[in-house]
Amino acid sequence: MNARLSRSSALASKATGYPLAFVAAKIGLGWTLPELQNSVTTTTTACFEPSLDYVVTKIPRWDLSKFNHVSRDIGSCMKSVGEVMAIGRTFEESLQKAIRSVDPSFAGFAPIAECMPKEESELDEMLSSPTDRRLFYLAYAMLERDYTVERLHELTRIDRWFLYKLENICKVHKALKDPHQTLQNLGRAQLETAKRMGFADAQIAKLMGSNEDAVRAVRKQFGLRPFAKRIDTLAGEFPAPTNYLYTTYNAATDDVAFNEHGTMVLGSGVYRIGSSVEFDWCGVSAIRALRQLGHKTIMVNYNPETVSTDFDECDRLYFDELSYERVRDIYEMETAGGVIVSVGGQLPQNIALRLHQNEVKVLGTSPEKIDAAEDRHRFSQILDSIGVDQPAWKELVSVADAEKFADAVGYPVLIRPSYVLSGAAMNVAYDAEALRSNLELAASVSPEHPVVVTKFIRGARELDIDAVASNGELIKHAVSEHIEDAGVHSGDASLILPPANLSAEVLERVKDIGNKVARAFEISGPFNMQIIMQKNEQTPDHPDLKVIECNLRASRSFPFVSKVMDSNFVEAATRAIVGEGVPKPVDLMKGSDKWPYTAIKVPQFSWTRLAGADPFLGVEMSSTGEVACFGKTPEEAYLVSLLSTNGFRLPAPGKSVYVGIDDLTETRIAQKVAKHFAAAGYPVLTDSEATAQVLADGGVSGVKVIKFDYDNRRTLRDAVFDSNIDLVVNLAKLRPSDKANSNYAMRRMAVDFGIPLVNDQRCAEMLVDALEALPQGTATALYGSQELNIETPVDVKSWQQYLDMRK
Repeated sequence: MNARLSRSSALASKATGYPLAFVAAKIGLGWTLPELQNSVTTTTTACFEPSLDYVVTKIPRWDLSKFNHVSRDIGSCMKSVGEVMAIGRTFEESLQKAIRSVDPSFAGFAPIAECMPKEESELDEMLSSPTDRRLFYLAYAMLERDYTVERLHELTRIDRWFLYKLENICKVHKALKDPHQTLQNLGRAQLETAKRMGFADAQIAKLMGSNEDAVRAVRKQFGLRPFAKRIDTLAGEFPAPTNYLYTTYNAATDDVAFNEHGTMVLGSGVYRIGSSVEFDWCGVSAIRALRQLGHKTIMVNYNPETVSTDFDECDRLYFDELSYERVRDIYEMETAGGVIVSVGGQLPQNIALRLHQNEVKVLGTSPEKIDAAEDRHRFSQILDSIGVDQPAWKELVSVADAEKFADAVGYPVLIRPSYVLSGAAMNVAYDAEALRSNLELAASVSPEHPVVVTKFIRGARELDIDAVASNGELIKHAVSEHIEDAGVHSGDASLILPPANLSAEVLERVKDIGNKVARAFEISGPFNMQIIMQKNEQTPDHPDLKVIECNLRASRSFPFVSKVMDSNFVEAATRAIVGEGVPKPVDLMKGSDKWPYTAIKVPQFSWTRLAGADPFLGVEMSSTGEVACFGKTPEEAYLVSLLSTNGFRLPAPGKSVYVGIDDLTETRIAQKVAKHFAAAGYPVLTDSEATAQVLADGGVSGVKVIKFDYDNRRTLRDAVFDSNIDLVVNLAKLRPSDKANSNYAMRRMAVDFGIPLVNDQRCAEMLVDALEALPQGTATALYGSQELNIETPVDVKSWQQYLDMRK
């Protein structure tokens, strides 16, 4: 028992409409339940226990596919990165809505390609073991292998009630898939039964060999549409004026009148790697800006962990799917004034063009322009036409053509699918074999869109540009600099704002690129770009700037730049989207080199919860959160940010530092890092004679070589403990293909034994620079031979105090 609110408290509050945290806080202040008003009904008190006339299903979201060598087993250690909540009038309806909400590629309770084992023994094993994909093995067993409820109960020990409910879905599934059943002879009763069981139009279309629009047309012809129902906490016993809504086919009337014609804002959906609370902040900021402008607002989202699903944030909240079907249903029911798709991350972007093509008014940047920016081939062509540089690229026609291109420009090359979030299936190929396997993966992840292969530039720096434009004119922008080299996903990179190593001339050129892109894509709203900055040998003071990506939506760094610059980018973007009260253009970066502070955002990883996953940074995002801190210098800000992450600490005096490298590591950095820790009084250890020699060549003497038997878990813990290791610095840059790789084993060992890990060479160098910049004798704990306060090594100031320093 925990005497506090838990992560399920938000779920329970959203599921019932009963605000647990609010009531708990009031009780803590001395109020009693009969004295507190039920904020949903506004007529009853908080001592009424919630009563439901609907079913809520919560399903976690796992992103285990993003990690190499990770175990898919689920148990007492939490591995999920988010969760969805679906509401329906039956379990079947609620479950299928929840499954689709977890990932748009899931049709509902149906098999998926990766969960169809040929051997029955393998299927039985997968059913017996709880994994993140067990539900899909169940679907395969019931729909394709005719497993009975009793047999599944024996294998899984899942309660028969749930299995019989799943069987109900399967009966409708099989009836729709019957070869004699066509859309033309489908009766109204059959279609209504399917919709009441939670089947989506696209799901029905797939089973009947038709298309979603045709099913929608038949459904509309029959007069079938979802009804909007209220969450009122008391199952309709008392009148409730609440604006907290969901849609269902298991009803005959609407609970609300559709007379507000509000502006719809599409939320970010489930938290997952690449889309988290940053996009919820964007959605809430957009809603608040619209309300300030006098607009009625409609929020559509299904994530119980978000502020956007608090019913008092908007005029109407639909706790429902963010699918094309459901968004269009709500738009038509509400006769909404328009839809904003650019503040909820990738999910709303993916349906923007289809909404636009079907007479839904999408506000802001045209969905046709969004599509052009998402399509790697068209985007590259537009950049060429406006004179904006980019790395050499080629659209994939065949594997042979891709290999020919890679041979021409030289390895490594980057494979970039279209319409993906957080770099899904994006990979760097260092040879032809890796190129072939990565191309197959990219084609499976984004089958309807082209894959582009680009030259991967080593040793370059990456810049992030977050901007707002109105009718193609740049209104405001922020330029952040990555600490890591290009090749680390921007979501996993440490961002510096204002940038520490950019000249005024480079900042002006970046602004010029932003202006050109805004004009070319006729942007009205937010957009984000990633630019590679590469040193030019002919003009050292004039580096090459190459655009590698542009998203015509708010990015995950919008909240960071808004807070650091004390200027709400999403509020400005919302005004630009609706064309009301648009602020005048201003260059917020002008004079940023003279700011008296720096802010740095660093990633938070969850490697400890992902057994077997390789703690390696690459072009596909793997962080699950972020931390940002201010400092008077970049070094100070970086150290405070790093110490604020969960799991990182500076090594205790007398402990050892374990260093690992590979052939791609810059020896200068490895030597600099090892030299610093050796000078601070820490014994430096490494795992090979070759690495010890590299460090010795850099002036680090007495490096001890210790090789661990990583396969023997019984002796490994004692060996690591005896070696006194309190920091692992692994600077390898080549992603290993198997678990036998020593650098993988070193990184994993650090995570498994709770030892702080630095796994990027630029971050390691920044850490050393930050430690060397610290003043001596300022605190109570020891770091090496210096007296420093490791917990808070710098002065503590509030956010407002830092902002006031600029005045």
